[in-house]
Amino acid sequence: MKRALLLSALALVGPSLAAQGTDNVERIRALLVRPDILCGQFAQAKVLVGLQRPVKSSGRFCVVVDKGILWRTLRPFPTTLRLTRDDIVESRGEETTARLSARQEPAVRMINDLLFSLLAGDMQRLTGSFDITSAIDGKSWQARLAPREGGMQRVIGGIDLTGGEFVNHIVIREASGDRTEITFSAIATGKGAMQADEARQF
Repeated sequence: MKRALLLSALALVGPSLAAQGTDNVERIRALLVRPDILCGQFAQAKVLVGLQRPVKSSGRFCVVVDKGILWRTLRPFPTTLRLTRDDIVESRGEETTARLSARQEPAVRMINDLLFSLLAGDMQRLTGSFDITSAIDGKSWQARLAPREGGMQRVIGGIDLTGGEFVNHIVIREASGDRTEITFSAIATGKGAMQADEARQF
């Protein structure tokens, strides 16, 4: 259950990639819009080693700076993950089905920090844990992240990002060989971006 919940949390094409040093990272940071509240829709495909067909899901997400991430799977089964710096909580309706604390599971803080950085487009924080190669084409960009630290390498093989004003596509390649692809759409910002039931959870 613990491993499944951690991997569920992970599971938050343009010019060829070339190593560009920190200059491109700064240019990507300049292109990204980083609001206090960011919400939208997601479509996710989980490709598991040994299975021919990907496991697909879709729903809504909200990122609230300094408060957390709400990841609401609506299809095929309603499930909510709420992530803060200190824990991951899974719920179905009003029932809490699982909870992982950063105090008990050090990987929780690592994964939550990673997801905050990815969804918020915090490239500066990502440079602390990953070697980044990137490419920019006008207002669009790509980045490939390779983990530096052994603990992260045991979980993540690499991460590919594409975006413009926002991160719009993430591919997380796990060390196990599994792969998660997430596409974001209908992105909105500000308090009006949250639905009433979402706002109550922050």
